[in-house]
Amino acid sequence: MACHDPNAHVADLSVGERQRIEIVRALLQNPKLIILDEPTSVLTPQEADRLFETLDKLKAEGRSVLYISHRLEEVQRICDRATVLRHGKVTGACDPRQETPASLARMMVGSDVASVSRPHHADAGAVVLETRALNAAARTPFAVALKSVSLSVRAGEVLAIAGVAGNGQGELFDILSGEYLAESHDAVQLKGKPCGRAGISARRLMGGAFVPEERHGHGAVTGMSLSDNLVLSRNASDRASLLTGGLLKVIKGGAVRSLSRKICHDMDVRKSGDDPAAGSLSGGNLQKFIVGRELDRKPTLLVVNQPTWGVDAGAASRIRQALVDLARSGSSVIAISQDLDEIFEIATHIAVISDGALSPAYPAADLNREKIGLLMGGMHDKAKEAAHAH
Repeated sequence: MACHDPNAHVADLSVGERQRIEIVRALLQNPKLIILDEPTSVLTPQEADRLFETLDKLKAEGRSVLYISHRLEEVQRICDRATVLRHGKVTGACDPRQETPASLARMMVGSDVASVSRPHHADAGAVVLETRALNAAARTPFAVALKSVSLSVRAGEVLAIAGVAGNGQGELFDILSGEYLAESHDAVQLKGKPCGRAGISARRLMGGAFVPEERHGHGAVTGMSLSDNLVLSRNASDRASLLTGGLLKVIKGGAVRSLSRKICHDMDVRKSGDDPAAGSLSGGNLQKFIVGRELDRKPTLLVVNQPTWGVDAGAASRIRQALVDLARSGSSVIAISQDLDEIFEIATHIAVISDGALSPAYPAADLNREKIGLLMGGMHDKAKEAAHAH
C-alpha cells in the first residue's frame, strides 16, 4: 500500500486515504479477529491482491476475518460463508462460492439488479470541458499538487478518472468545479469559454453540475431538510421558479417540496418522512438524492467524485445508469472513481491520475485492470505499450 507522510494530519487526507490507514493500523495490531468494511475501494488491483494474500495467511493461522463489502466478486473469492443484510435484517446466508454475483445481488436488494446499459460508442460531439497544462499548487503541506493536467471531454462521453486515493482526485475535482480557482482564466474552458478564474456559481450558470466525494457537510447540509438543500444548490436563475414575492422573496414551500419528492421518486430515495433532514438518510440514499438533485438541472457537464462510494448494488446500478443516460442525452460526464468495476461499466474513455499527474485518456475498450494498475503506479510508459499491444 502507498506510504503516507507520518506527520500528515488525518483531517487533510481524503476519505479513501483515511480508510487505507485504518487497514494498516488494524493489521499492525496482530489481531485474532479483523473486521474490514469495503477495504479494497482505495486499492489498486495489485494492492487488493496483496491484501487478499494477507487475509488468507491470517485465516491459515487460525484468525477470523469479517469482511463487509458490496463487491460480490471479492466475497466469492475470499469468503467461506456469507450473510446478507437488507434494511437492517438478515435476509439470507449462503456459501458464496455456490452463488453467482447476480443471485447474491438479488438477495441484497430483494429483486433482480438491472444491468447498466453501456454507453454507445458513437461519434462524440463538440468539446464541452477542456484543461490545458493545468497546474495547481498544494493548498496544505500534505495535499497533492496538480502537474500539467490536460484533459478534454466531449458531448456524449463519459470520461472516467481512476486512481488510488490521495493522488490528486479531490484537488482535480475542486479545480474543475470552481471551488478552487486555477492560476489563469483559460486553464479551464467550459463550452469554449475560459472559466479558470470563475467560481462554482458562475460555472453552474454555464451548465455545470458537481457532486463532491464527501456527502455530509459538503454535498449536503445534514441538519437541513432535503428541500432546503435543494434550494441551496440552485443558483439565481435556477431559483426563479422556486421563489415568489417582491424584493424580499419567500421560498415556495410547495414547489420546492414537490420537486424534492420528484427527485426522490426518480432516484428511489428511501426516507423516513416527507421532507426529512439530509442527515437522517443513509449514506447511499443521500448520495442518490445529491446525484438526482444535480441531474434534475439537466446540466451540459456533470463532474462527480466517487459516484457510488459505499452504496449497495441496487443504488449503485441506478446511479451508474443515470450517468450513462445523461451522456446519451448529449451531455458530458466526468466520473472520478476508485472502483474499477464501475469505471469499466460506465466509461467511454479512461484516464488515470497518479501523484497529481493525469495520463492520456484511452478508449475504455483498450484498457484492462492490469493496464490501469500500471497507470495507477505511475508506470505510464509500460501501460502505454500494453494499450498499444491490445
